[in-house]
Amino acid sequence: MTPLERLLAEHEIGRLITQFALFNDAGDWAAVADAFTDDGRFVRPAGGDAIIGREAIRASLESRPPRKSCHLITNVLVDLTSADEASARSTLLLFAAPAGAMDAASPALIGGFRDKIVRTADGWRFAERIGFLDLKVALP
Repeated sequence: MTPLERLLAEHEIGRLITQFALFNDAGDWAAVADAFTDDGRFVRPAGGDAIIGREAIRASLESRPPRKSCHLITNVLVDLTSADEASARSTLLLFAAPAGAMDAASPALIGGFRDKIVRTADGWRFAERIGFLDLKVALP
């Protein structure tokens, strides 16, 4: 892999991570699910059992009560392990409120994601996305 190929792959993976947050905040569950491989594995930052498979991920997200959210993703670090596989880590700051509300109903949440990402015929996709929370910050 040339340095330019590595740079392009890292950029595409960083874009996938950012798109995941934007699609999640927009409630575009089909696009969120499409960010995974067909047999992708997802654990939400709040925890719970792993959700396995693109369709199961979409159904799980659609079953949640509507909300307004803002996922701020930072400190994205991508490590290419081969031309077609990577791991990534990122930091998450999440604000959320019930749909239609202007005030956050819960504290700000700080955590992150640990990802296994693979190149598919459709581009880079999450094979595994494990979320976690480190801290709840009370809002004034």
